[in-house]
Amino acid sequence: MKVIGRVVAINISATKGVIKKPIDQGIFIEEHGLQGDAHAGKWHRQVSLLAKESIDKMKASGVEGLSAGKFAENITTEGIVLYELPIGTRLKIGETLQEVTQIGKECHNGCEIRKQVGDCVMPREGIFARVIQGGVVKPGDSIELITE
Repeated sequence: MKVIGRVVAINISATKGVIKKPIDQGIFIEEHGLQGDAHAGKWHRQVSLLAKESIDKMKASGVEGLSAGKFAENITTEGIVLYELPIGTRLKIGETLQEVTQIGKECHNGCEIRKQVGDCVMPREGIFARVIQGGVVKPGDSIELITE
């Protein structure tokens, strides 16, 4: 295992398609996702991840007021080019083990993020994972690449 990044923020929302709010720590449940989050459940997009670097690109293009959770990501990362990770990549994030299941997504019509922010980087640079082993994740936790 090698450390390839770190967790900047854990973000949660009770409904889909809205900006998520940062929390002190997240409890991630095996084969479910972030406890209390609208996107959790038995499917392949249990957890969404977006790099701080992607958010910074949006800021650099002139979009103001951006911060962790504004793109509805559960985990904001730093130090990893998430969208270059192959599907099936396993990551140890805090106490959890997660597997990358999807790179990017289609942006749905009427997306609150796009309305408020003007653009959404999530469809291009966000990734999704499923929780293989649950546990607690908090800001500052390392993200390690699992190599078998």
